[in-house]
Amino acid sequence: MTSLLAFSDTSILGIELTFILKVLVTLYSAALFMQSGLDKVFDWKGNRDFINGMFEKTILKPFVPLLMPSITILEVLAGLLSLAGAAMLIFKAQDMLAIYGLLLGALSILLLFFGMRIAKDYGGAAGITPYFVFFVIALALFA
Repeated sequence: MTSLLAFSDTSILGIELTFILKVLVTLYSAALFMQSGLDKVFDWKGNRDFINGMFEKTILKPFVPLLMPSITILEVLAGLLSLAGAAMLIFKAQDMLAIYGLLLGALSILLLFFGMRIAKDYGGAAGITPYFVFFVIALALFA
């Protein structure tokens, strides 16, 4: 008797598990960075005030006017590339855009981690470490 859900060691419903995982991690990256980047776009003042407060007493304070647009562009670009990458994976079986999106996502997290450490927000830095681990594992899927 055949089950509706046909599972094997490497596929679900005839779709390779590695392919499913690649699409899922890429969509996760798209959701994460589209939301985060667009939040900065639509609440620029609130985010700028938060960043200004975070770096008020650090060596990064003079760079905040450059940091805000840089991280915003990086996050939106990571989200867009991840979204386009998921589409390319699904419809064209091409993974380059997904890899670029994930790489930019990892870079974004790394830069945020660096900023939090400089600001002595050790709890915040520890809190985003799992995101970096996620991106390293996600990129390993494409190796």
